[in-house]
Amino acid sequence: MIPPTRHRCRKAPAAVERLVGRPKKLERQSGQMPSGATEERKPRILVFIPTYRCEQQVLRVIDQFDDRVQSWVDTVLIVDNRSPDDTLDAAINRGRQRLRQCQFVAWLNDCNYGLGGSHKVAFRYAIDRGFDHLVVLHGDDQADIGDLIPHLEEGAHQQVDCLLGARFQAGSVRKGYSWVRNIGNRFYNLLFSAATGHIVYDLGSGLNLYRLAAFSDFHHQCFPDDLTFNYAMLLASYQRRQRVRFFPISWREEDQLSNVKLMRQAVRVLWLLARFFVGRSAFLAKDLRTAPVEAYSGATVVAKEPIVEGGK
Repeated sequence: MIPPTRHRCRKAPAAVERLVGRPKKLERQSGQMPSGATEERKPRILVFIPTYRCEQQVLRVIDQFDDRVQSWVDTVLIVDNRSPDDTLDAAINRGRQRLRQCQFVAWLNDCNYGLGGSHKVAFRYAIDRGFDHLVVLHGDDQADIGDLIPHLEEGAHQQVDCLLGARFQAGSVRKGYSWVRNIGNRFYNLLFSAATGHIVYDLGSGLNLYRLAAFSDFHHQCFPDDLTFNYAMLLASYQRRQRVRFFPISWREEDQLSNVKLMRQAVRVLWLLARFFVGRSAFLAKDLRTAPVEAYSGATVVAKEPIVEGGK
């Protein structure tokens, strides 16, 4: 039996409480559609960056948002999972400096809800505010959001429900990735391909895009709050006949701090897949969390609007 997840809650520091506020809804000016966009209305894209103990790495992640990237992004949302270091402060300071063409919001969870729990916070935030697409970019600087931009320019995000970054698809690049994990991931990709009847190139990388209309019923709310959240999402997408497409990405492992215990993670993934294989739809309708959460709550710490050219 997998031990229940312990949600480590603590009161937000006074400095954070004073900054709590609700972000303003922004209206885009006309004539700002980036090259490659073909629709009359520019899609509203929220980039969600989950963070936990990545004080140095998150700086490099935010630095990925050059003018080309920011032209596609409406809002960047940092969701910090109660990092014990200065990850949130570092992200706020760099975000204020770097993100000048899009809105920047920093959010602090009330508890450490796990990676899956932070995803649920971001999905709720984006759907409630009328965004069209949610991009997930992990805050540990292993993936590069630049790999997604050509697909946005081609309009791929308008043709699918899930556009998923893949470390093991032809054209992908892996730097510093151990041969053990390489073999292990490829093996699990094969297992999931057999179970779903679709070719699976990655079970969950640090760069994914979701069309939010396909998730507005919040069917993912009872998926695991741990690192297996992405696996349940993938299984559900195929079971619900969503349109799923993979694209190759570049991936690096340098100074990142891994929160994954490989053997425990391997067992959890196998158990999840076995239960899906037997139950399918009934399995995905169950509460897959080890510790159910009534509400994935938190607070806005910083909300910064883009700088309008020509303004003071």
